[in-house]
This record gives sequence, structure tokens and C-alpha cells, in this order.
Amino acid sequence: MMRYVNIFIFVLIQALIISRIQLFDGLIIPLLYIFPLLMFPFETPRWLLLLVGLSTGVLMDLFTGPPGLHTSACLTLAFFQPIVQKLLSPREGYDSLQSPTIHKMGISWYLTYAGFLTFLHHAWLIFLEFLRWDNFLYQLLHILLSTLATLLLMILAQLLISPNKSK
Repeated sequence: MMRYVNIFIFVLIQALIISRIQLFDGLIIPLLYIFPLLMFPFETPRWLLLLVGLSTGVLMDLFTGPPGLHTSACLTLAFFQPIVQKLLSPREGYDSLQSPTIHKMGISWYLTYAGFLTFLHHAWLIFLEFLRWDNFLYQLLHILLSTLATLLLMILAQLLISPNKSK
């Protein structure tokens, strides 16, 4: 239950605070609200991930921008999350109740996992928002810098939430 409350809290923080912070004239926009989506345990059923992704996206769309923009990006993230986890799976597999955190999986694994899914989410969101290809390099830079800012905030959030937990 707390996991769902966290999603609501992160959506509120995103909508009321972080979305108002636009660095370099909107080139860097951290989207921290996806952090709780990436923290679901490895064995979470895909239907539940999609339902939570849908709910998270709808909540963000209610607070910000055009309807459906965040919803489609969150559904894309939720759809690819188990695929990326499977691709990055260690030989011995995952503990089914384990969540993908820096403390449990290590920084390089987490950066690969969260980096790819965050990039995918941001690319979907930004390309849909612009719906143009004439500024492709600007959009790509926007995606990369926003992904890096989001990853940095997710790492800081993990260190603040559970600073003493070890592998």
C-alpha cells in the first residue's frame, strides 16, 4: 500500500515543484515521478505494472500538459520494464521480492536499468510533445540532459530514503 502512496507523493512533488524547475530555458526538465515505477519488485506481474503506469500517467496528465502524453510514456516504461529486467538478469536470477535499488543491485546495474528505461520514457514523451523532426538534435539533447538530471535525482532519492542499507 505504501508503494502506491509513494507514487502519489512523487506525482505531487513533480507536478507542484519539479515541473516548475526548467533549467537552461526548458532544455533540462527532470521527471522524478517515474522513480516509484522503477522500484517495483522484480516479480511484479506485467498487468499490475501496466495498471500502475496507467494510473501514474493519468495523475500526471491531470496536473500537467496535454491529456495522454504522460500516460502513454508511463505505459511504454511499464511495458518495457520486465523486458529490461530480464535482459539484465544475473545468472542466478533475482530474488522475487527484491526491488531494483542501488543498494541491492549495485550502481552500474542500476544506472543501466534506470538509465535505459528513463531514456525510453523521456524519448517517448519528448518526441510526442514536439511531434516534429526538424529540431531532432535539440530534442535528442533535451532527452539526454533530462535523463541525466532525472537519474541524478533518483540516485539522490535512494540515498536519502535508505542511506545505510547495504547489498
